[in-house]
Amino acid sequence: MTFDVEQLDQALLLGSAVLLVAIVAVRLSLVAGLPSLLFYLLLGVLLGEDGIGIGFEDASLAHALGFGALVIILAEGGLTTSWKEMRPVVRTGALLATVGVAVSVGVMTVLAHYVLGFHWQLAVLLAAVTAPTDAAAVFSVLRKVPLPRRVTGALESESGLNDAPTVLLVTLAAEGDVFEHGILGFGGIVVFELGVGVLFGLGVGFTGAWMMRRVALPSSGLYPLAVLSLCVLAYAGAASLHASGFAAVYAAALVLGNAELPHRAASRSFVEGLGWLSQIGLFVMLGMLASPQRLFDGDTLWHAIVAGFILTVVARPLSVLASAVWQRLTLADLTFLSWAGLRGAVPIVLATIPLAAGVEGSAQLFDIVFVLVVADTLVTSPTLPWLAKRLGITVAGEVRDLEVESAPLERLAADLLEIRITRRSKMHGVEVGELRLPPGASVALVVRDGTTTVPTDRTVLRTGDDLLVVTPRKIKEQTEQRLRAVSRRGRLAHWVDSDG
Repeated sequence: MTFDVEQLDQALLLGSAVLLVAIVAVRLSLVAGLPSLLFYLLLGVLLGEDGIGIGFEDASLAHALGFGALVIILAEGGLTTSWKEMRPVVRTGALLATVGVAVSVGVMTVLAHYVLGFHWQLAVLLAAVTAPTDAAAVFSVLRKVPLPRRVTGALESESGLNDAPTVLLVTLAAEGDVFEHGILGFGGIVVFELGVGVLFGLGVGFTGAWMMRRVALPSSGLYPLAVLSLCVLAYAGAASLHASGFAAVYAAALVLGNAELPHRAASRSFVEGLGWLSQIGLFVMLGMLASPQRLFDGDTLWHAIVAGFILTVVARPLSVLASAVWQRLTLADLTFLSWAGLRGAVPIVLATIPLAAGVEGSAQLFDIVFVLVVADTLVTSPTLPWLAKRLGITVAGEVRDLEVESAPLERLAADLLEIRITRRSKMHGVEVGELRLPPGASVALVVRDGTTTVPTDRTVLRTGDDLLVVTPRKIKEQTEQRLRAVSRRGRLAHWVDSDG
């Protein structure tokens, strides 16, 4: 089959139109309070064979492209995660990604076999593909909800680490080898793949960071490409060693994202844009792979509803409770973590593995997982903000009344902070001198109604102002803490830590 210039023009026209519609859908999802994945999946279904007629039934291609998209999404997640915030709760996330996954898979397998009547292989596959969570889906509906870092960090680390064991389990189950190794044998394989994958990723991350600090590239645009290449190298290198590429790419990205690299902010922004592109392409593709006629079949809907109920009400709470045995968590935290196990792209992508392998019942499994993810998102997402407030785990200090971005000033070893004073901020009416920033930090510019002024100590700040604050890198954290303290408490704010 040939691909000529005319077909390229048509593909570019359709692709750019779909991408623009998907970008607009991000805004619609924020207004509706639902993850954008639902809009992307719907867009894919509308583009599919039962919609405007674009045929796509290649499960093997969907499997390969899905894994490629997950590599970029995990790289973006690692690069934008603060290790300082994640470190206190990484143990919780790791337990949820290992012990929690094991409990969830065990409970779902048994109940899927005896309640839904699935044969053991299909029951294991259903349990495995629905075990991993998707933090991107969770936080897309929690942008306005001030959650403590012990909760957000646990969800982030869990979603970054639980892909690796579930991918391995789904692959072995699809090949029919999951029971041949025995429990100890399978556990040994998981430990090997995760351990080697993490170590390989850490090696690539630290080595790459060391090289990038010492190699002067001729263009700033090459640094984001180098960071992304290192993340992909970690995945491919670990996979070639028969280790977990997903664990490797997340570990490498976590190191690179927290290292002092040239043009670090530009690299993060670049990979974040690619992450959005990967999510859009992934969900649209999966939507095209689905068939509305099969999705609305009575058996599919019934199995999806029952499986979703078992997963949400039984398996997920038990997995969180089992993980909490080695970690102290409050009842409120346990309840929220149990309900916030939102599924996203990963379960649907994993469902393409047995579909590509031709496992008996895999087409039905894909449809069940597709409907389960949509139903779970529609039921769970709107209730998360309400539940967080009801449980009393919202934190006033985490309200997003400040939007902070930084750009590197390499020669000065300083950062330029861009501050937007929103309507929630109590910085309105405060004079610049009353900010009492740490010695060495200063407000360089105030932008108001499109007009730029150099402030004095008596300049009064207003809602809607944009501030440019220059701070030496060594006191950047103190400067941000002070700005957030004034934003929360006004001119009389005392020095407080980032948690208030």
